[in-house]
Formats: sequence, structure tokens, C-alpha cells
Amino acid sequence: MNLALHTSALQSLPLLARGKVRDNYAVGTDRILMVASDRLSAFDVIMDEPIPGKGALLTRMALFWFDKLGPKGMNLCPIHLTGDAPESVVASAEMAQVAGRSMLVKRLKPLPVEAVVRGYLAGSGWKEYQAGGTVCGVALPAGLLNASKLPCAIYTPAAKAAVGEHDENISYARTVEMVGPDLAASIRRISISLYEAAASFALTKGIIIADTKFEFGLDADGTLTLMDEVLTPDSSRFWPLEHYQEGSNPPSYDKQFVRDWLESAQVDGKPWAKTPPAPRVPDEVIRKTAAKYQEAWERLTA
Repeated sequence: MNLALHTSALQSLPLLARGKVRDNYAVGTDRILMVASDRLSAFDVIMDEPIPGKGALLTRMALFWFDKLGPKGMNLCPIHLTGDAPESVVASAEMAQVAGRSMLVKRLKPLPVEAVVRGYLAGSGWKEYQAGGTVCGVALPAGLLNASKLPCAIYTPAAKAAVGEHDENISYARTVEMVGPDLAASIRRISISLYEAAASFALTKGIIIADTKFEFGLDADGTLTLMDEVLTPDSSRFWPLEHYQEGSNPPSYDKQFVRDWLESAQVDGKPWAKTPPAPRVPDEVIRKTAAKYQEAWERLTA
């Protein structure tokens, strides 16, 4: 556990922000060094206990997908990577905090929309469907079950929230109000294309991508650019194909394992209210979560 990096502490670059997982540092005025820590968040609360190796694995997986979906691969969308080595912009004494867990990226104007795409009925979407036949306001056919594959992938955007707060599901019409009709349409189209391409590839590796979220920004020329992380266990719901059965929740490769444990966890003898402070995550849960992340990586890249 002592090899985990809960919080980076670079002195050679100015800190811009700390997110749930990533610490962002300014590199001049046009680039950002994104350091993926080993922090674990669930229900929008950051746990005190990190997952050793998580940041490095998330970075490798994001780079894998950027390479496959971006200009070097399927060329579905411009991406935020600069191609420069992250270690080149920090002091030599700080390289251990950066190596293998960082991306040096273009500094973009982030768009205030979480681009969520769902290919299967799961989680909060299943609960909403049971109540009214919709997911985030999108009407779906009757008779679907928990974990049912949807007739086609649906776009269900959310508004970004501050750290510690919950993202808010919003309508497509609201995204039009926020970013304009042309940009809203591009985000929706590209997000669905990215999901469908990734989901199709993952199936060949025995993994179902039930849903995922993307983030976008605009570069200096106003070009829509894919940013942040992409298709990792932190931003997606991964299911093993061999355990998939419509009507029940398949075991997940993502942090659902931690969420399930937290649902029964207690703080001061009472059920945890999903607000800080978080309960202490046992070593066994940490080890099993790390193993699930690792297995997802190994299957995707086998």
C-alpha cells in the first residue's frame, strides 16, 4: 500500500485543480500536465484509502483508447494529447510522481457537458425505466429487463458538478441552450460513434461496455476535442461477456465492487449517508478492486 500515490505534490509547476482522481498542473499557457493519482471516488466522495497502481493503469488504458479512436487509429475525433513526454516538464526529483501515470495535453476550453452514452439498461437507468419507461427522459420500449441491450445506443448528457457534488442529468434541449445547436449535435454524434466503435472492439475481447461518459473541450481554433480520460473503469461500466445474462446485474470490472460494499458500510454505527467523511475501505476491498481494474486491462489488450 505504501507505493500508492494519493495526492501528487509537484513544486515545479503551478497547480490548477485537483479532481476526484487527477491533479492538473499548468505547463506554460497552452498545456496541462494531468497526473492520475491512485485516489478512489464513489458516489462523488473521495475515499481516504488509495488503490495502488490505479492511476498508472487508468493512464495506460486512456492512452490505449486515444490511440485506437483518435487520429492515429479510427480518426473519429481530435484528441487532447500533445505527444510530448510528461517527464520532460517537471524537475528530476519529481519524475517518480509523474512517470507512467501522466498525460501532457493541450489546454482546452472545457465544455460543461458530461457526454454519457448508454448501450444497456443498468444502474440508475434501470431504476428510472422501472418507474416510468424512460432513461434520463429518453423513452424506451416496454418489456426491457435489467441489463437488457438497448435497441440502439442512447445519449443521456449530464451537467458537470464540482468535486464532491453529483452530476445532474439534463435533457438534450438543455445542452443546446448551454453550448448551441451545432456543438450539441456534434457532441452527441461523436459520442455515440466513439461508444459504438469501442463497444464493438471490446466485445472481441470478451468485454461488454454497458455505458460510458466522454468529456470534450474546444481548442484555440474552436475545434471540438476529446479530453480528460476515456473508456476506463472509472468512466465506464465494463461487464465480462461470459457472465452476461439479461435480467440480472453482471459482475463489473469497474468500481461497482466498491459501491456495493459502501451500500452496506456504516459510519459511527449508522448506514453511510454517501457524504464525507467516507468509511474506511478494508484492505480486502482495495485488493479486489485493484485486481478487477488489472483484469479489465489485460483482457482489452490481450
